[in-house]
Amino acid sequence: MTATAVRPTSLAAPKLSFGGVLRSEWIKLVTLRSTLWSLGLIVLLSLAIGLLMAATFTLGSDAEGNAIRPDEDSARTLALLVCTVGLNFGQLIAAVLGVLVVSGEYSTGMIKSSLAAVPRRLPVLWAKAIVLFVSTTVVGLVTVLTVFLATAPLREPKGLDASLLDPEFALALGGGALYLGLVAVFALGLGTLIRSSAGGIAAALGAILVLPVVFELFAMIAEWARDLMPYLISNAGSLMFSIPQDVPDGAEVTSLSPGVATLVVLSWAAVALALGAVALRRRDA
Repeated sequence: MTATAVRPTSLAAPKLSFGGVLRSEWIKLVTLRSTLWSLGLIVLLSLAIGLLMAATFTLGSDAEGNAIRPDEDSARTLALLVCTVGLNFGQLIAAVLGVLVVSGEYSTGMIKSSLAAVPRRLPVLWAKAIVLFVSTTVVGLVTVLTVFLATAPLREPKGLDASLLDPEFALALGGGALYLGLVAVFALGLGTLIRSSAGGIAAALGAILVLPVVFELFAMIAEWARDLMPYLISNAGSLMFSIPQDVPDGAEVTSLSPGVATLVVLSWAAVALALGAVALRRRDA
């Protein structure tokens, strides 16, 4: 009786498509309570601040005791301020969320499973960036539109009229939502680079809050600091949700246009994400 050798068959590992990686990252994002709390807090905080500002806003009274009403351009600018003032706080929440999306996986060890499923590694980071950017931007858009509609009964009697049909006003609202998404991606890149929740959050908030203060101090004695201040991520970001002002002929332009400011913030996010990609590719999980 002779034994026949059976040659083992090789089973090819199933190939995970980028769409599958996207779905995986979407599930991970929306099933975290911290994500829902963070995005919900952006909406609620912006709405509360906008309502408070609209309710308490006043330009004072004239000699006859009548409330002073702003002119058309000022009314539009002030209405935009009411709708977007909460984004100054929302950007901090978006930054924290961006760091936690990746640093949380390092702290729990889940990143090893993610990278084992996707050995090429970088598709995981790209999927995280896309899912985070889209979700944060959509929430930002919902936020500014909600504040716009909710504050209308308080704004309009005071002369703070604005219309979504106004292209500049609508683009400014959209710019605010886009800024939140880019801040989240910027923080994601830092979180991937540093791999620590505390370190990543400190770096992201330092870039947003501390760098402008430092440059403000240097601007008193150094012209180069004054020249670079508009290119800081938070300073450029605030110009993304602003209405460009007309500059008289011959006058010096001292601030960036919303379009240029968008490119500046996009560059910050791209550089941070690129640094995170290099670290993810070269370091062990």
